Amino acid sequence: MTKLPLPTYDDVVAASKRLEGVAHRTPVLTSRTVNELFGAEVFFKCENLQRMGAFKFRGAFNALSRFDEQQRRHGVVAFSSGNHAQAVALSARLLGMPATIVMPQDAPQMKVDATKGYGGNVVLYDRYTEDREQIGRDLAQKHGFTLIPPYDHPDVMAGQGTAAKELFEEVGPLDAFFVPLGGGGLLSGSALSTRALSPDCALYGVEPEAGNDGQQSFRSGSIVHIDTPKTIADGAQTQHLGEYTFPIIQRDVTDVLTASDAELVDCMRFFAARMKIVVEPTGCLSFAAARQMKDRLEGKRIGVLISGGNVDVQKFAELVSSN
Repeated sequence: MTKLPLPTYDDVVAASKRLEGVAHRTPVLTSRTVNELFGAEVFFKCENLQRMGAFKFRGAFNALSRFDEQQRRHGVVAFSSGNHAQAVALSARLLGMPATIVMPQDAPQMKVDATKGYGGNVVLYDRYTEDREQIGRDLAQKHGFTLIPPYDHPDVMAGQGTAAKELFEEVGPLDAFFVPLGGGGLLSGSALSTRALSPDCALYGVEPEAGNDGQQSFRSGSIVHIDTPKTIADGAQTQHLGEYTFPIIQRDVTDVLTASDAELVDCMRFFAARMKIVVEPTGCLSFAAARQMKDRLEGKRIGVLISGGNVDVQKFAELVSSN
C-alpha cells in the first residue's frame, strides 16, 4: 500500500471544517479546587462529553467522510477496544455505509452494546492470543472493506487534533498541555495543533504505567513493541505506537509520562465528586500526570485533555468506591 504523507496542521484545519456541525465543540471546564491545589490556571478540555463519549468520533468521522463512492458502498472495517469502535460505527451510520468492528472479548460490555447500537457488526477476538490488526486486514481483503485503524492513519490523526485546536482557540496559549497516550493518534494530532497555536507550550503524552511502550519509544528513538498491558485504562492497552504517529510525537512532544491504575482511580473519584463529571480510566491519564508535576507548574497556564467517559456504570461505582 502506498505510504501516505504525514498530516500537518493544515489537515487539522480541514478536518475541523468537515466536523463543523457534526462533532460537539466540547466544553472547557475549570475547577477552583484544582487551581488552588496547583497554584495555577488549569483548563480541562472535556472530550468525555463528545458524541459517543470520546474524542475518537473526530478522527473516525473525518476519515470516513473522505471515502469515495466505491469505498462507501463496500463499507469500513476497524479494530478497537471500544471508543474507536463506537466512533466508526456512529460515523458510518451518519454517512450511510456499513461498518464491521473487531473488538476484544473482554471489552467493556457497555462499549460493545453501544457499537452494536450504532449499527456496527461486531467480530470478537482474544486480545491476548490473537492479532486484531491481522484480523482487520483479512476482513478488508475478503470483503473489500476499507480498513481505518484506531490511531495510525493521517485522517484519523488530523481529526483528533481538532480537540486541541478548539482548546487553544478558546483559552489562548498554554505553558503545559497533558494528553492521554495509547497508540498516539490523539497525541500526534494534538501536537500539530499545539505547535501551530502555542509553539512554546510543553506537551506531555501520558500512558499507563503498566504499558509504557510510548515512553520507551520516545526515549530510545525507535518504536518499541510490548505485550498487551494489564491496566484499567483499556483505551490505552496498545502494544506500540504507529508509523505515522511516532515521527510526530518524536518531533513535537516534550516528554512521555506514566500514571498508575491507583492514580487513575483517584482522579476518577475527584472528577465525579468535585467536578460532577464521569471520566473513564484512560481519560484520567492526563490529569494524573499533571498532579504528579503540580509543584513544577505553579503560576502557569495548564491544559488537560480528558479523552473519554465511556465506562460501565457498575465498574465505575466499584472503582470510585474502592479504597
